[in-house]
Amino acid sequence: MEPWMLITLGAAFAQTLRFMAQKQLKTVGLSTGGATFARFVYSAPLVAALILSYSAVSGQALPGTNGRFWAFAMVGGGAQILATMCVVAIFSHRNFAVGITFKKTEVVQTAIVSAVVLGERVSAIGAIAIGIGFCGVLLLSDPPGGHGAWRKRVFNRAAGLGLLSGVFFAFSAVGYRGASLALDSGDVILRAGYTLAIVTAVQTAVMTAWLGAREPGQIGAVFGAWRIAGLVGLTSMIGSFCWFTAFTLQNAAYVNALGQVELLFSVAASVLVFREKVSLREAGGMALLTCSILVLILAL
Repeated sequence: MEPWMLITLGAAFAQTLRFMAQKQLKTVGLSTGGATFARFVYSAPLVAALILSYSAVSGQALPGTNGRFWAFAMVGGGAQILATMCVVAIFSHRNFAVGITFKKTEVVQTAIVSAVVLGERVSAIGAIAIGIGFCGVLLLSDPPGGHGAWRKRVFNRAAGLGLLSGVFFAFSAVGYRGASLALDSGDVILRAGYTLAIVTAVQTAVMTAWLGAREPGQIGAVFGAWRIAGLVGLTSMIGSFCWFTAFTLQNAAYVNALGQVELLFSVAASVLVFREKVSLREAGGMALLTCSILVLILAL
């Protein structure tokens, strides 16, 4: 198995832990914005310390930035904030596993955005794997119960939030890959970590200003819930570092396609931790997504 695959698996596992912790934050009085802010404010100092330490130990100078880097980094960082808020909001409408699955529309959208923005296209086998996964997402597009008017079953708030989060995550993934590749020096770890450090610092500043103006009480609430929020920050740092490294090594569409393994982790969390039930229809969709992951691993 190639290094980027192992790194992606680690990213998916860490991200599942983060979403679990963020769901718990919603139960202690934090708003969607507050739960999103927790991800950045606690991870930013950890990332900065990590990359400065790595730079010193490896003897490498921090990379120089340029206009292309900042353009990609800011688009990626802004899109990630909006995408995370959409995912946290989904938790109020569907159970944990299905909420994460809606987010996986990002895979198809990332392939499109990557081809248009970076000129990186997927192979025929890769496209088949992505298509199988998308069919699995379609099986999960209905609200609980799967009955009623077709328009209500497909065009519902949860599906809209999931689709929107996929759009933002697609731009985020492509933005981060573009930013990392635009740096003028450094090995893969330094490029990925430096990009992550800058992005999380800016995201923290933006979210602080936004919450200060719109929801000032949420900033104090995030620090008041430091036990859970700190876990969100730690898992976010680990997951994001792995994602950034994988995006530096491989086409973002392939990374996100393999990252669908996160679904299996979320199913286990949904059933074992949150005691939520998964319907037969949802299980069928998850089976297709699992097939998609296996095709991708065997083909690449």
